[in-house]
Formats: sequence, C-alpha cells, structure tokens
Amino acid sequence: MNPSRDTIEGAVNTTWEPSYPAGHGRLDAAQVNPLPDSAFAFPQSRKEPMTDASHVRNAIARFDQVQDVSDAEREIAFANIRKAAKYYGIEMRETDWHQLGARL
Repeated sequence: MNPSRDTIEGAVNTTWEPSYPAGHGRLDAAQVNPLPDSAFAFPQSRKEPMTDASHVRNAIARFDQVQDVSDAEREIAFANIRKAAKYYGIEMRETDWHQLGARL
C-alpha cells in the first residue's frame, strides 16, 4: 500500500491530497491540467477537481452526473470526497456513494 494513501473505514484507499496552491473560483484548463491526479475526486479519469471547499461541494453535487466511470472508481471518488470534505470542514451525512443521487 502506498504510504501517502489513507484507508477509509478499512476498505477503500483514498488518493486525494490538498493541492498547493489551492485553486479558488472557476478553474480553466490551464489551471486544471497541471494538477496532480491526487487533486481529483476521480483520479483515474481526472474528473471533479477538489482544490477548495467550493469545488468539494461541487463534486458532491455532481457526483451522480459523472459518466464513464466504474463502481470501483465511484468508491474511490466517494472516499476522496469524504477526505476532502473533512479537510475543508464540510459536513457530509452520506456514508455511501449510493446516497449521492441516482446514477445516470
């Protein structure tokens, strides 16, 4: 196991790490492209960057709209979102990714 990864409830490895400098507001391609994979909720597909609290809230709200990802990727993304939410002081009541809305 990679020591930079955390395990959520003993099951899913998280990959999210805070990005420095943090991106605030709308991120354009020039800002998103150099971000490490660890800045994204979905690191394999580099979807839903989480560089500040606003972007974490967006990742939560748009979770069920993300297409072309596997259930395994959703598990990792949910664990990453929970980790980022905790870091930025965002309360999440959801305990499972299935609770974030109906998938497309």
